[in-house]
Amino acid sequence: MDLVEDGYYESRPFNVDGFSWTFLIYPTGIEKNGYVSLYARIDNSSFFGDVYAEIKFFVYHPFSGLYLYSQEFEPVMFHPFKPEWGVAKFQPASLFDKLAVTNGYLTKDGECELGIDVFFAPPFNNWENFTYDDHISDPIFNWHLTSFSTRYLDSYTSDTFSSGGRNWVLKVYPSGNGDYLSLYLLSEPNEKDYVRATLRVLNQISSNNNVEKHVEGWANAAETGWGFEEFILISDLKDRTKGFVVGDLLEIEVEIMAFSKTKHSI
Repeated sequence: MDLVEDGYYESRPFNVDGFSWTFLIYPTGIEKNGYVSLYARIDNSSFFGDVYAEIKFFVYHPFSGLYLYSQEFEPVMFHPFKPEWGVAKFQPASLFDKLAVTNGYLTKDGECELGIDVFFAPPFNNWENFTYDDHISDPIFNWHLTSFSTRYLDSYTSDTFSSGGRNWVLKVYPSGNGDYLSLYLLSEPNEKDYVRATLRVLNQISSNNNVEKHVEGWANAAETGWGFEEFILISDLKDRTKGFVVGDLLEIEVEIMAFSKTKHSI
């Protein structure tokens, strides 16, 4: 290898799966940070589009007779405008000094053995693109359950409402698990993405006494939605002085703050 003007060594080109590569070594670090930096460079004139490869760097430790590896287990993407990838802090530069005897990487002759393996990876056929939308249009939906005391079905589902361009429903279990009312937010198209929202049972006497609980995460496996089996005590709903049921009306509200969107290959 020859030391180029910018202070690194570059190997002669070598071929992997029809692509030309070189191995770059920065003795004092690409960031001049006291570490040896190792990089792989693909000849960007030899391809168009993206190339994926698994890169493994290694150095021989003469005292132990072993190799130290730094390996990227996920394929790295190279493209014409990003032809290099590497490890900025491979090993401290001090370990390549003649004074580093037992723990250093220099042989008695003052040489060191550094290497690179490049494993070509085929392009991805299956992919998923994840985005997180926290600018939700129409974030709040209010649901009035009239004649609440005479609702004896196991569960009730609200009308469909739109928030953030997606359709949702609320689902309530008036008797829940016996002691609590259960409340859930569900995606009508049965999406199971990441959601951040607040569910509320409104207090019609004082909004300061609203019962609200926050959900953030992936869909609950049992309901394929987001919510709580134990949301509010049924005894609090039956106590008219509490202010949650007034004129036999229960008000439930949801505020959707954010949810994920995914696009994927077929």
